[in-house]
Amino acid sequence: MTTQYRNVDVQLENGIYWLTLNRPEARNALDASMLQEIDEAITEAEGKDEVKVIVIQGAGEKSFAAGADIRQLNERQPLEALVPGMQGLYNKIENCSKVTIAAVRGYALGGGCELAMACDIRLATKNAKFGLPELNLGIVPAAGGTQRLSRMVGKGRALDMILTGKIIDGEEAERIGLVSYFVEEEALQDKIQEVASAVLKKGPVAVMLAKRAVHKGYDIDADTAMWMEKLSQAVAFSTEDKNEGTLAFLEKRQAEFKNK
Repeated sequence: MTTQYRNVDVQLENGIYWLTLNRPEARNALDASMLQEIDEAITEAEGKDEVKVIVIQGAGEKSFAAGADIRQLNERQPLEALVPGMQGLYNKIENCSKVTIAAVRGYALGGGCELAMACDIRLATKNAKFGLPELNLGIVPAAGGTQRLSRMVGKGRALDMILTGKIIDGEEAERIGLVSYFVEEEALQDKIQEVASAVLKKGPVAVMLAKRAVHKGYDIDADTAMWMEKLSQAVAFSTEDKNEGTLAFLEKRQAEFKNK
């Protein structure tokens, strides 16, 4: 049983928690109420053992999420920028134990682009439009955009996109490493299912540990990160998943992990 929301739609099917931003009339703009419901939905998904993958997508074909609500931004005061806000929510998404997939069609601008970047895996169609145009408003990308973009595509490309406000399509986003998969519009749902199914076949504890090792190890020195990796492996070795996974391989069958 999933909670009913006003601005987002959620469905749980076969281990996949579909989180759809549902304000197509406003291009799924990320106003305060939308962000609050995304936060609540992520908390709900995190608390369900049966959820293994969270897919975030936008309702309609025109927009994934067209960024923050500009009217609300216009009213914000300087000290309000220091609260966790959108950046805190996106950190929560990046750090959650479930694998997160952003399925992008249409506009993913500003906070929408930053939301996609907070996910583990990104898929995009030809009509996807990625960009961080905040400088046009006299503000900076402040929901992780300056940091996640530079780490994904390199400092030079990130500076180009941020300083010029360049908007790129899904094909270009894949070429520079901003998205993992570029697919035709009609193939998007099948590709989401393919990627999610690949994750669902893996040992759940190992998936969580690998995700944490990558995210937490990325910005620390290599020796410490390697030690974190070894500790993660020690935890994995202690699980029933490890016994089942290795035995299934030796017996040439599909592993049946208990907590799938």
